[in-house]
Amino acid sequence: MRAPGFASLVVALGLIAPSAVRAQTPNNRLTLQDYLEFEDVQDAQIAPDGKQVIYTRRTIDKMNDKWDNALWILNVDGSRQRFLVKGGAARWSPDGTRIAYVAEGQPAGSQIFVRWMDAEGAVTQVTRLTETPSDLEWSPDGKWLAFRKSVEMKEKWNVQIPNPPAGAKWTEAPYIVEKLNYRRDREGFTDDGYREIFVVSAEAGTARQLTEGPYDHGVPRWTPDSKTIVFSGLRSPDADWQWRESEVYSIDVASRQVRQLTTRKGPDNSPVPSPDGKLIAYTGYDYTDDTWVDSKLYVMNIDGSNSRVLTPTLDRSPQSLMWAADASGIYFATEDKGSRNLNFVPVAGGPVRAVTQGNHLLAVTSMDRLGDAVGIRTGPKQPNDVVAFTVARPELKQITAVNEDLLQGKELGDLEEIWYPSVDGFKIQGWILKPPGFDPKRKYPLMLSIHGGPHGMYGVGFNFSWQEHAANDYVILFTNPRGSTGYGSAFGNAIKNAYPGKDFNDLMAGVDTVVNRGYIDSKNLFVYGCSGGGVLTAWTVGHTDRFAAAASMCPVTNWLSFVGTTDGASWYYNFAKLPWEDPSEHLRRSPLMYVGNVKTPTMLMTGVKDLRTPMPQTEEFYSALKLRKVPTAMVRFNEEWHGTSSKPSNFLRTQAFLRYWFVKYGSKPMATM
Repeated sequence: MRAPGFASLVVALGLIAPSAVRAQTPNNRLTLQDYLEFEDVQDAQIAPDGKQVIYTRRTIDKMNDKWDNALWILNVDGSRQRFLVKGGAARWSPDGTRIAYVAEGQPAGSQIFVRWMDAEGAVTQVTRLTETPSDLEWSPDGKWLAFRKSVEMKEKWNVQIPNPPAGAKWTEAPYIVEKLNYRRDREGFTDDGYREIFVVSAEAGTARQLTEGPYDHGVPRWTPDSKTIVFSGLRSPDADWQWRESEVYSIDVASRQVRQLTTRKGPDNSPVPSPDGKLIAYTGYDYTDDTWVDSKLYVMNIDGSNSRVLTPTLDRSPQSLMWAADASGIYFATEDKGSRNLNFVPVAGGPVRAVTQGNHLLAVTSMDRLGDAVGIRTGPKQPNDVVAFTVARPELKQITAVNEDLLQGKELGDLEEIWYPSVDGFKIQGWILKPPGFDPKRKYPLMLSIHGGPHGMYGVGFNFSWQEHAANDYVILFTNPRGSTGYGSAFGNAIKNAYPGKDFNDLMAGVDTVVNRGYIDSKNLFVYGCSGGGVLTAWTVGHTDRFAAAASMCPVTNWLSFVGTTDGASWYYNFAKLPWEDPSEHLRRSPLMYVGNVKTPTMLMTGVKDLRTPMPQTEEFYSALKLRKVPTAMVRFNEEWHGTSSKPSNFLRTQAFLRYWFVKYGSKPMATM
């Protein structure tokens, strides 16, 4: 049977639900079909003269089931928007005459290109690499490009066996693993290589490797004299065994001499040299075994001396550091209570000052010498778009509207913020997304969506998945239970050696809050989540029967088997004792141990390539449910690593399979709304 095309796939997905499903979605509501035309924007970069902006525009390639990247350019006032070239990750040269970017090239794979920004628009392929380059950074003199890529570095075993006879077809030789952390989700096996820093002439040539050794090196950042690069990492033979440990280093580009600049126990990350070359800003914190602690923002002299903290009382993690052009202070982002905004702190000392404010998720991605900035903003009803502003007068102006045509005439659901009490005196923030045309006199089915991490934060940005569910007359509840970021270190650390646990109580208190408003059909409550949300979903069905159906996506169900099979050894440290010393905590916190209580029909959905929460975690829970004759299904998503929605067709399937399962096991009144 021939595989259906995208259009027929959408129709097919719409037909898999039971015949009792509610009437067809009205024309003024979002549909799954609309997703195929949905666009995204990323990584806006302002020209050094502040006049133009380049950004990455993403569209769905319907024929090849993937996202395509292209660079678009427009004036900073939003005029003259036009396609520039295929590719992404563009960076302006310091003088604004060129851009460097990454695109498909010769002989194969991703390569670095440079395009002149004059009328001719000449393009040069700068590299011919066998591995994908990332994290491009122009030298301030405009002569060089620094970047990172993987370098193979693996000991060859001198093991000899007899040669096969002529024409014989022997089994491929085994893959030998010797590293502690030997694989990474979305990459596969990584024990044969390390991330190294390179430089290449901006005019093309042979890339020169700067760092060397069995270590991973962080994002390169040039000093103003174009002679030195700073980066974070851990250049230690025992790096894999040193949890939450990293340092800041500098490397002389000419001699390749590496110098360690920080020494404290704990992580030091994201170094950025000041424009005058005197200081380095970076983030970090003193070592702790707490499950979560917010980072601080530090500065030190360029030689690593006189380190001092600039944000001693800020209980939020600084992100995306950018220096003011006069080196007077540092701009940075923080997440706070579901929003993200830009802040500033002076180097001379003083309080942190909010630069932008608003109920949105703002990622400032570029700033020129005069303080003109661009970034990506999303809000409850606004998908990602490019915004421009000046830090002296931070009035954000939206300069793109890539989904305006798609959303024209569409009625989206309204978002309501709620705060509610939970156990132990905790106050929890959440949001209710209501269906278009919401009528408080009706009874609606409720979906509880649980975020992953567990240290993550649901925010107020546009979410196509939730809006499309709401368009099908579901009320969506999403919350930030204890353990979430954006509420301070104590709130994030409240699940130490207790996850999942009282965060479950936070979720149930949220459901109670919404149900008590009178417009929820209490017989049609549903719960789902991926990763950490999958953990809590599996935990939920083992601790309550209030939900009509559940979908545990990419979950952990057995901590005892998980800690040694996920992509890295760090999860061993998230328990008071190692499992061979005392497995009781691992068992007590495992949803599998409560499967005897489960009565809720529970679907499991996981990517077959998932290395973060590997498929056996799903299989263990599925087998146990099946053995007990609890209604269940295991949906194994092809071509997916961690998650189920990176491929456009798999996003469609995820949406449709969720509603199929919920309609199948929901009570009858749900189907007549």
